[in-house]
Amino acid sequence: MDKKAKIGGFSALYMAVAYLIGITIFLFVLNYPSITEPSDKIKLLESSSGVIIITNLIMYIFFGFVLIAFVLTVRDLLKEKCKFVADISAIIGIIWGGLLIASGMVSNAGIKPALEIFSSNPELGANFWLGIEAVANGLGGANGEILGGIMTLLISMASIKSGIFNKAINILGIVTGIFGILSLIPLLVDLTGLFGITQMLWFIFVGIKLLKNQG
Repeated sequence: MDKKAKIGGFSALYMAVAYLIGITIFLFVLNYPSITEPSDKIKLLESSSGVIIITNLIMYIFFGFVLIAFVLTVRDLLKEKCKFVADISAIIGIIWGGLLIASGMVSNAGIKPALEIFSSNPELGANFWLGIEAVANGLGGANGEILGGIMTLLISMASIKSGIFNKAINILGIVTGIFGILSLIPLLVDLTGLFGITQMLWFIFVGIKLLKNQG
């Protein structure tokens, strides 16, 4: 119990920090959402490729592996009283983690060829990067955080019965899960931002709780 809680706690805190780093870099350092023209995107990629690669490593690739460790340890803590729900949440979390890893790897792998094409044909290079970005965003959940939403919702519902987290954490997890699920609806896709913020908070509280439990 203690060892599993410790692994889960540190995993949750890493993911919260990864969220914070990713949000800070993409929104405030690179101001990426405001850049809509393909030519401007490829120019930003050219000037900040190192920062983007490292951010993808932290926020997608490493995050995905840590997420898998997190859901497996939480599953073991929940399975005594909610085995079925715990198993389903872990499976969904593993799928989500794998897609996040793939998203980061696709994005990082596409940077070098995009810049090489851009150097000889700027328009083609910019369009090439748009294709890479579309695939990476699709894998990463930019069009709706359905997997993360369901995972968080199921863990929170199982926790109500098992009692490993307190009521406030469970309510936050349920709200986070609902945001993620609803963000799949095209008109509500902006809820992905709220999902990210609330899940970051959920990871912080879950991480602290698990570390306290392991003594």
